[in-house]
Amino acid sequence: MTTLKGRVALVTGASQGIGRACALVLAQAGAAVALAARNQEKLAHVAEEIAAGGGQAAAFPMDVASEEQIKSAIQVALERFSKIDILVNNAGITRDGLVLRMKRADWDAVLATNLTGAHLCIQQVMSSMLKQRWGRIINITSIFGQIGQTGQANYAAAKAGLIGLTMAVAREVASRNITVNAVAPGFIVTPMTDPLPAELKEKMKSLIPLGRLGKDREIAAAIVFLASDEAAYITGQVLDVNGGMYMG
Repeated sequence: MTTLKGRVALVTGASQGIGRACALVLAQAGAAVALAARNQEKLAHVAEEIAAGGGQAAAFPMDVASEEQIKSAIQVALERFSKIDILVNNAGITRDGLVLRMKRADWDAVLATNLTGAHLCIQQVMSSMLKQRWGRIINITSIFGQIGQTGQANYAAAKAGLIGLTMAVAREVASRNITVNAVAPGFIVTPMTDPLPAELKEKMKSLIPLGRLGKDREIAAAIVFLASDEAAYITGQVLDVNGGMYMG
Protein backbone atom coordinates (compact mmCIF):
# COMPACT_ATOMS: atom_id res chain seq x y z
CA MET A 1 0.00 0.00 0.00
CA THR A 2 1.25 3.50 -0.84
CA THR A 3 2.56 5.30 2.22
CA LEU A 4 3.44 8.95 2.60
CA LYS A 5 4.32 8.74 6.28
CA GLY A 6 6.71 11.52 7.24
CA ARG A 7 5.84 13.64 4.22
CA VAL A 8 4.24 17.07 4.26
CA ALA A 9 1.83 18.02 1.49
CA LEU A 10 0.48 21.46 0.58
CA VAL A 11 -2.83 21.40 -1.30
CA THR A 12 -4.28 24.58 -2.80
CA GLY A 13 -8.02 24.86 -3.29
CA ALA A 14 -8.37 22.36 -0.45
CA SER A 15 -11.69 23.62 0.89
CA GLN A 16 -13.97 21.60 -1.42
CA GLY A 17 -14.21 19.31 -4.44
CA ILE A 18 -11.06 17.72 -5.81
CA GLY A 19 -8.81 19.66 -3.45
CA ARG A 20 -10.67 18.44 -0.38
CA ALA A 21 -10.60 14.86 -1.64
CA CYS A 22 -6.86 15.14 -2.29
CA ALA A 23 -6.23 16.44 1.21
CA LEU A 24 -8.25 13.63 2.80
CA VAL A 25 -6.59 10.86 0.78
CA LEU A 26 -3.08 12.27 1.27
CA ALA A 27 -3.73 12.33 5.01
CA GLN A 28 -5.03 8.75 4.91
CA ALA A 29 -1.76 7.77 3.23
CA GLY A 30 0.14 9.25 6.17
CA ALA A 31 1.10 12.75 5.03
CA ALA A 32 0.65 15.83 7.17
CA VAL A 33 -1.38 18.28 5.09
CA ALA A 34 -1.20 22.06 4.80
CA LEU A 35 -4.63 23.14 3.59
CA ALA A 36 -4.77 26.32 1.50
CA ALA A 37 -7.81 28.12 0.08
CA ARG A 38 -9.71 31.38 0.43
CA ASN A 39 -12.55 30.09 2.61
CA GLN A 40 -11.22 29.76 6.15
CA GLU A 41 -14.41 28.19 7.52
CA LYS A 42 -14.45 25.40 4.94
CA LEU A 43 -10.73 24.80 5.45
CA ALA A 44 -11.33 24.38 9.18
CA HIS A 45 -13.97 21.72 8.45
CA VAL A 46 -11.52 19.78 6.25
CA ALA A 47 -8.85 20.00 8.96
CA GLU A 48 -11.39 18.63 11.45
CA GLU A 49 -12.24 15.74 9.11
CA ILE A 50 -8.58 14.84 8.82
CA ALA A 51 -8.03 15.06 12.58
CA ALA A 52 -11.11 12.90 13.20
CA GLY A 53 -9.52 10.23 11.02
CA GLY A 54 -6.30 10.32 12.99
CA GLY A 55 -4.41 12.52 10.54
CA GLN A 56 -2.55 15.79 10.89
CA ALA A 57 -3.56 19.00 9.10
CA ALA A 58 -3.50 22.76 9.47
CA ALA A 59 -5.35 25.48 7.55
CA PHE A 60 -3.62 28.41 5.85
CA PRO A 61 -6.05 30.88 4.25
CA MET A 62 -4.65 31.97 0.90
CA ASP A 63 -5.82 33.41 -2.42
CA VAL A 64 -3.51 32.11 -5.13
CA ALA A 65 -4.30 35.19 -7.21
CA SER A 66 -2.27 37.18 -4.65
CA GLU A 67 1.51 36.83 -4.70
CA GLU A 68 1.78 38.35 -1.23
CA GLN A 69 -0.74 35.90 0.24
CA ILE A 70 1.08 32.98 -1.38
CA LYS A 71 4.40 34.08 0.07
CA SER A 72 3.08 34.72 3.57
CA ALA A 73 0.88 31.61 3.81
CA ILE A 74 3.57 29.23 2.55
CA GLN A 75 6.11 30.80 4.89
CA VAL A 76 3.79 30.17 7.83
CA ALA A 77 3.20 26.59 6.60
CA LEU A 78 6.97 26.03 6.42
CA GLU A 79 7.35 27.35 9.95
CA ARG A 80 4.55 25.04 11.11
CA PHE A 81 5.75 21.85 9.41
CA SER A 82 9.48 22.62 8.83
CA LYS A 83 9.28 21.47 5.20
CA ILE A 84 7.01 20.85 2.22
CA ASP A 85 7.62 17.64 0.30
CA ILE A 86 4.54 17.59 -1.93
CA LEU A 87 2.75 20.45 -3.68
CA VAL A 88 -0.65 19.92 -5.27
CA ASN A 89 -1.59 22.94 -7.39
CA ASN A 90 -5.35 22.47 -7.51
CA ALA A 91 -6.86 25.93 -6.96
CA GLY A 92 -8.83 27.16 -9.95
CA ILE A 93 -11.70 29.36 -11.06
CA THR A 94 -13.86 29.80 -14.16
CA ARG A 95 -15.10 32.98 -15.81
CA ASP A 96 -16.81 31.59 -18.90
CA GLY A 97 -17.77 33.52 -22.00
CA LEU A 98 -17.43 33.38 -25.78
CA VAL A 99 -14.08 34.74 -26.90
CA LEU A 100 -15.66 37.56 -28.91
CA ARG A 101 -17.26 38.99 -25.77
CA MET A 102 -14.84 37.86 -23.08
CA LYS A 103 -13.86 40.72 -20.82
CA ARG A 104 -10.18 41.33 -20.21
CA ALA A 105 -10.82 41.17 -16.46
CA ASP A 106 -12.25 37.64 -16.82
CA TRP A 107 -9.27 36.54 -18.92
CA ASP A 108 -6.80 38.00 -16.42
CA ALA A 109 -8.56 36.55 -13.36
CA VAL A 110 -8.50 32.99 -14.70
CA LEU A 111 -4.87 33.18 -15.84
CA ALA A 112 -3.81 34.75 -12.54
CA THR A 113 -5.42 32.04 -10.43
CA ASN A 114 -5.11 28.93 -12.58
CA LEU A 115 -1.64 29.43 -14.06
CA THR A 116 0.33 32.26 -12.46
CA GLY A 117 -0.75 31.15 -8.99
CA ALA A 118 0.60 27.65 -9.64
CA HIS A 119 3.92 29.09 -10.83
CA LEU A 120 4.22 31.26 -7.72
CA CYS A 121 3.41 28.35 -5.39
CA ILE A 122 6.11 26.28 -7.08
CA GLN A 123 8.62 29.07 -6.52
CA GLN A 124 7.79 29.30 -2.82
CA VAL A 125 8.15 25.56 -2.07
CA MET A 126 11.17 24.96 -4.29
CA SER A 127 13.84 25.92 -1.73
CA SER A 128 12.51 23.34 0.72
CA MET A 129 12.50 20.62 -1.94
CA LEU A 130 15.96 21.51 -3.26
CA LYS A 131 17.41 21.52 0.25
CA GLN A 132 16.21 17.98 0.97
CA ARG A 133 16.75 16.78 -2.62
CA TRP A 134 13.26 15.28 -2.76
CA GLY A 135 9.99 16.66 -3.95
CA ARG A 136 6.75 16.02 -5.77
CA ILE A 137 4.90 18.76 -7.65
CA ILE A 138 1.51 17.83 -9.10
CA ASN A 139 -0.45 20.32 -11.17
CA ILE A 140 -4.17 19.80 -11.73
CA THR A 141 -4.82 20.63 -15.37
CA SER A 142 -7.92 19.59 -17.33
CA ILE A 143 -9.03 17.70 -20.41
CA PHE A 144 -10.07 21.13 -21.71
CA GLY A 145 -6.44 22.19 -21.66
CA GLN A 146 -5.92 19.38 -24.17
CA ILE A 147 -8.98 19.62 -26.42
CA GLY A 148 -10.35 23.11 -25.74
CA GLN A 149 -13.91 24.01 -24.81
CA THR A 150 -16.39 26.46 -26.27
CA GLY A 151 -16.84 29.44 -23.97
CA GLN A 152 -13.72 28.66 -21.95
CA ALA A 153 -10.84 30.14 -23.92
CA ASN A 154 -9.35 31.60 -20.74
CA TYR A 155 -9.72 28.36 -18.75
CA ALA A 156 -8.41 26.16 -21.59
CA ALA A 157 -5.43 28.46 -22.14
CA ALA A 158 -4.55 28.42 -18.45
CA LYS A 159 -4.85 24.65 -18.18
CA ALA A 160 -2.81 24.14 -21.36
CA GLY A 161 -0.24 26.51 -19.88
CA LEU A 162 -0.07 24.31 -16.78
CA ILE A 163 0.96 21.39 -18.98
CA GLY A 164 3.81 23.42 -20.46
CA LEU A 165 4.80 24.65 -17.00
CA THR A 166 4.84 21.05 -15.76
CA MET A 167 7.23 19.91 -18.47
CA ALA A 168 9.54 22.93 -18.19
CA VAL A 169 9.92 22.68 -14.42
CA ALA A 170 10.30 18.89 -14.62
CA ARG A 171 13.38 19.38 -16.81
CA GLU A 172 14.82 22.04 -14.51
CA VAL A 173 14.66 20.06 -11.27
CA ALA A 174 14.96 16.41 -12.31
CA SER A 175 18.61 16.23 -11.26
CA ARG A 176 17.55 17.11 -7.69
CA ASN A 177 15.20 14.14 -7.35
CA ILE A 178 12.13 16.34 -7.72
CA THR A 179 9.39 15.13 -10.05
CA VAL A 180 6.79 17.36 -11.67
CA ASN A 181 3.66 15.91 -13.20
CA ALA A 182 0.11 16.90 -14.07
CA VAL A 183 -3.25 15.19 -13.64
CA ALA A 184 -5.93 16.02 -16.21
CA PRO A 185 -9.45 15.28 -14.95
CA GLY A 186 -12.43 15.01 -17.26
CA PHE A 187 -16.00 15.54 -16.05
CA ILE A 188 -15.93 15.03 -12.29
CA VAL A 189 -18.75 15.18 -9.74
CA THR A 190 -17.95 18.27 -7.63
CA PRO A 191 -19.82 21.23 -6.12
CA MET A 192 -19.17 22.99 -9.45
CA THR A 193 -20.95 20.31 -11.50
CA ASP A 194 -23.74 19.46 -9.03
CA PRO A 195 -26.02 22.35 -10.09
CA LEU A 196 -25.82 21.50 -13.81
CA PRO A 197 -29.12 20.43 -15.47
CA ALA A 198 -29.74 16.69 -15.70
CA GLU A 199 -29.89 16.79 -19.50
CA LEU A 200 -26.43 18.38 -19.64
CA LYS A 201 -25.02 15.71 -17.34
CA GLU A 202 -26.50 13.03 -19.61
CA LYS A 203 -24.85 14.70 -22.59
CA MET A 204 -21.55 14.66 -20.71
CA LYS A 205 -21.93 10.95 -19.99
CA SER A 206 -22.52 10.24 -23.69
CA LEU A 207 -19.02 11.57 -24.42
CA ILE A 208 -17.35 9.27 -21.88
CA PRO A 209 -16.59 5.66 -22.87
CA LEU A 210 -17.01 4.48 -19.27
CA GLY A 211 -20.48 6.07 -19.28
CA ARG A 212 -20.30 8.00 -16.02
CA LEU A 213 -18.85 11.11 -14.43
CA GLY A 214 -15.72 10.68 -12.37
CA LYS A 215 -15.42 10.88 -8.58
CA ASP A 216 -13.19 13.35 -6.81
CA ARG A 217 -11.47 10.54 -4.91
CA GLU A 218 -10.48 8.94 -8.22
CA ILE A 219 -8.50 12.08 -8.99
CA ALA A 220 -7.08 12.04 -5.48
CA ALA A 221 -5.91 8.44 -5.90
CA ALA A 222 -3.90 9.42 -8.98
CA ILE A 223 -2.32 12.29 -7.07
CA VAL A 224 -1.34 10.08 -4.13
CA PHE A 225 0.34 7.68 -6.56
CA LEU A 226 2.33 10.46 -8.25
CA ALA A 227 3.35 11.75 -4.80
CA SER A 228 4.68 8.36 -3.74
CA ASP A 229 8.05 6.64 -4.04
CA GLU A 230 6.42 4.20 -6.47
CA ALA A 231 6.23 7.05 -9.01
CA ALA A 232 9.86 8.10 -8.61
CA TYR A 233 10.68 7.43 -12.29
CA ILE A 234 7.74 9.43 -13.66
CA THR A 235 8.22 13.12 -14.44
CA GLY A 236 7.03 15.63 -17.00
CA GLN A 237 3.90 13.59 -17.68
CA VAL A 238 0.17 14.23 -17.89
CA LEU A 239 -1.94 11.50 -16.29
CA ASP A 240 -5.40 11.54 -17.87
CA VAL A 241 -8.21 10.56 -15.49
CA ASN A 242 -11.33 11.02 -17.60
CA GLY A 243 -13.08 7.69 -18.18
CA GLY A 244 -11.55 7.43 -21.66
CA MET A 245 -12.94 10.73 -22.92
CA TYR A 246 -9.55 11.82 -24.25
CA MET A 247 -7.50 9.16 -25.97
CA GLY A 248 -5.11 11.39 -27.90
